Amino acid sequence: MDSAKIITAGMLAIGDELLSGRTKDKNIGHLADMLHLAGIDLKEVRIVGDEEEMIVEALNALRGRYDYVFTSGGIGPTHDDITADAVAKAFGVACTHDPAAMELMGAMYARRGMEFNEARQRMARMPVGSKHIPNSVSTAPGFSIGNVHVMAGVPQVFIAMLEALLPSLETGAPVLSRSVVSPFGEGDIGTQLTAIQKAHPETSIGSYPRFDGNRFSTEIVIRSRDAAPAEAAEKAILAMIAEIAAAKAAD
Repeated sequence: MDSAKIITAGMLAIGDELLSGRTKDKNIGHLADMLHLAGIDLKEVRIVGDEEEMIVEALNALRGRYDYVFTSGGIGPTHDDITADAVAKAFGVACTHDPAAMELMGAMYARRGMEFNEARQRMARMPVGSKHIPNSVSTAPGFSIGNVHVMAGVPQVFIAMLEALLPSLETGAPVLSRSVVSPFGEGDIGTQLTAIQKAHPETSIGSYPRFDGNRFSTEIVIRSRDAAPAEAAEKAILAMIAEIAAAKAAD
C-alpha cells in the first residue's frame, strides 16, 4: 500500500432485474464496504440493463475515469447474459471460450455427473487476454481485462470473487472516520457546519438526520485520510454544538 496515493474505482451493475425491481442489489453496498477498508475510493456506481451498447458505453466511460472498474451480473448461462461480449466489444477484442475455464468447468460438471452443455459452456466465454478471478462457490470464474474486473451478480459468488481479487489490487491510504452526535437537527446546524467544512478542506463532513418520534438530531461523520485534520474538525463541531446549546439555554 502507498499511504500517499489515492486509488479510485467505479462500479457497473448490470441486469434488467435490477432496474425492474425484481432483484434488490446487495453487491453495491458490499463492494463499497470492502473498498473503503482497502483504501480504494468508490467514486461512481452505474446500473444498466442487459443491452450491449449501454454496457459498452458505461464501461468505457468508467474505465477511462477511474483506476479500477468492478462489474456485477450478466456472466451466466442464459441468452441475456451478455456482459462478456460487451466487455470484449469495449476493449476491441474477440470473446471466445477460454480453454482454462473450459477445462476447469468441464471437470467440475463431470464430478457432479452433469452434462457440460452449450448453455453452461457460455460461462467459460471471456474476452481474449483476460485473467481469471477465482470462484470458490460455483467454480465458473470471473475475469479481469485491463483495469476492469468482471464478477457474477449472485451475491454469494460476487463476495467470493471479490475476496479472491482484492489482495492482487493496488490500494491507497485508508479513510479514517469520526462520528459526533448532535442533539440538534440539520436546520439548526447547517450554516455553521458549512463554515466548518470550508475551514477544514482536508476532511469530508457528512450529516445524517435522525428522528426518534419526538425530536430531530443529527449524526455528523468526519472523514479524512489524516488524523490531525479529522481531529481539528471534530473539535470545531463539538464547539459548535456547545455554542448552539448555550444560545438555546439563554433564550
